[in-house]
Amino acid sequence: MQRVLSIIGSRLIQLIIMILVLSIFTFLLMKITPGDPIRSILKVDDVATTKVDEEKLRKEYGFDEPIFKQYSQWLIDVAQLDLGKSVISKKPVIEMIMDRLPATISLAIGGLIVLFFLSIPLGVIGAVYEGRWPDYISRLIALVGASIPSFWLGLLLIYFFSLQLNLLPVMGKGSIAHYILPSVTLGIAMAPIYIRLLRERLISTLQSPYIEAAKARGLSKERVLLFHALRGSLIPLVTMFGLSIGSLLGGIMVIETLFSWPGMGDLIVQAVLQRDYPVIQGYILIIGILVVITNLLVDLLYLLINPQIKQGKEVA
Repeated sequence: MQRVLSIIGSRLIQLIIMILVLSIFTFLLMKITPGDPIRSILKVDDVATTKVDEEKLRKEYGFDEPIFKQYSQWLIDVAQLDLGKSVISKKPVIEMIMDRLPATISLAIGGLIVLFFLSIPLGVIGAVYEGRWPDYISRLIALVGASIPSFWLGLLLIYFFSLQLNLLPVMGKGSIAHYILPSVTLGIAMAPIYIRLLRERLISTLQSPYIEAAKARGLSKERVLLFHALRGSLIPLVTMFGLSIGSLLGGIMVIETLFSWPGMGDLIVQAVLQRDYPVIQGYILIIGILVVITNLLVDLLYLLINPQIKQGKEVA
């Protein structure tokens, strides 16, 4: 319990620091990039305006204040769980994000399920049959998967399974069938690095002295592989997942756009094009919090996978 509380405490400190760094970076980036949110608002309203109208709107949204004052006010609002309102739609940012967030998370989970069912069997096959034809097939699949961009893979899947065979829907979110193509695209795009990592780690683990000792005790090959070698080899995969969660949430925007998935991808793309500051800042903040929470869960998962970490011992 002391170990768990220590991990949670350190992650909470990281969360606070990350929010400050992300908020400062986002504010500065938005200010130095070309474009004007006020002009975006007026363009949406599609009415004739004067310079006086622009200045009035600028004052209404606080854009006439110094950057430091704008940032300070936003930080105070965030501390009160208020991410502001969109300058384009006038809706609360937290409401806009929470409407889209479940769809993004559900798609990410679908991609992780595909990743799990691809990487672990192929990685195990490659390690068990090292240097033989099943290993070559496993490595070939990983190579092909790593060589195809995710958007191109998605287009291929759409062409064959939707346009040619008419088996699966392409756009939107509804039944389980709508999850298949985007989840498979996302899972295949992430799987190659996990397949190679698990294969290499498992090959090394199978040659370890404690594996030989387990075999000497008369344990079956299947039991040694699943309950001893594979368990120890999962730690690098868990670590890799913690490191790649940010790129996963970022890359999922491409998949959402390709399949017209009603997640946060379309929301943030439109916000960037329209210079909708509050939405962009709220999106980055929520994504950062999700990354920290995921890494916290990864750290806690270590305690289940590796007993040495649970006992507070150093792991080689």
